[in-house]
Amino acid sequence: MEVTVRTATAALLVSHNGFQVYLRAVGSHAIHPTGHVGAHYVIWTADGPDDFQRCERVLRARSDRVDTREAEGFTLIEGRDPSGLPVLVAYPGPDEVARLEIISRYYV
Repeated sequence: MEVTVRTATAALLVSHNGFQVYLRAVGSHAIHPTGHVGAHYVIWTADGPDDFQRCERVLRARSDRVDTREAEGFTLIEGRDPSGLPVLVAYPGPDEVARLEIISRYYV
């Protein structure tokens, strides 16, 4: 994997086939809001604009906390799963629009 974006506390690594991993450094005494170490977010890419709208409708129907935001050339929606953990869906995917920033809400 190659580091494509880096900040003081986070990095975006991208593989040759487009798989992405965001890594975040926190202090040794930092508390994570979900209470555990490991994956804290999983982000899916919608198949197209219609699929993205479908995902948004499902998240809004099942979650009282839904947020949609625009980033550098893509849109991201966040909702919650039944246990309260974040569920994110993006469109278009990183294979169509390169990720040029690390979204501070999630990674810094």
